[in-house]
Amino acid sequence: MTLQQHITKIGTLYKTGNARDHSYRVDLQNLIIAILPAVLVTNEPARVKCGVPDYLLTRKDLPICYIEDKDIGVDLASKILKEQFDK
Repeated sequence: MTLQQHITKIGTLYKTGNARDHSYRVDLQNLIIAILPAVLVTNEPARVKCGVPDYLLTRKDLPICYIEDKDIGVDLASKILKEQFDK
């Protein structure tokens, strides 16, 4: 999947008015796999010290990145999300 294909796909889902952040997860996972084929992408991994990330990226069994997914249009600077992001 290319970045343009990803944008088109989530745009189509978004326009339905029924999609939420979980609706886009498969497409984001496929995009990450296409861009980083040597990385294992785990959706909804086990709880870690800082909480429950939406994705865990690992390479050679070592965690290299956690990703937190948010819905389109969510204010990432909001006070509600600050505590979660500070973890």
